[in-house]
Amino acid sequence: MDSFYSVEELNNIGFKKFGDNVKISRKTSIYGANNITIGSNVRIDDYCCLVAGKEGIVLGSYIHLAFFCILMGSSGIEMEDFSGLSSRVSIYSATDDYSGNSLTNPTVPDKYKKIYSGKVTLRKHVIIGTNTTILPNLEIGFGSSVGANSLVTKSLEEWGVYVGTPVKKIKERSKDLLEMEAGLISDLQGNL
Repeated sequence: MDSFYSVEELNNIGFKKFGDNVKISRKTSIYGANNITIGSNVRIDDYCCLVAGKEGIVLGSYIHLAFFCILMGSSGIEMEDFSGLSSRVSIYSATDDYSGNSLTNPTVPDKYKKIYSGKVTLRKHVIIGTNTTILPNLEIGFGSSVGANSLVTKSLEEWGVYVGTPVKKIKERSKDLLEMEAGLISDLQGNL
């Protein structure tokens, strides 16, 4: 038996939509599949957890989620083409208030909780390093990278290299990868 779901099994999971060459580990936990859209050439490795609320999770094409990633998408998560997550990255589109001014956790009725929420968007060519946490209501700009063990609490500009807790921009990221993307697209069109 293959360690990835077959196309028939992916159909049975009930995704909103998925493309070609989608490889999802049988060890992935998926909740709210009817609110999850997946492009083509996507791989999701063992022990990832995707939780989609009504705002959904949208994964573009050429996306990779490495081992143990968590996408808590109650307020929406979008990863554009060629973006990726290294192992143990956590993305939260909603979080409890940790100040002590409200109760916390999903077992408590909403009227006793204060939730901070908002869509998280990773633009095209964003890559996130291992053990990074991304909090709600932000956008990581086109072509940016976030180093390992970082905390992202606010939106990040395009083409930056960011690291730290909380993240700080340390330099500009090379745009050489755009030429490689163009080459890949050209090669794919040549094979049609």
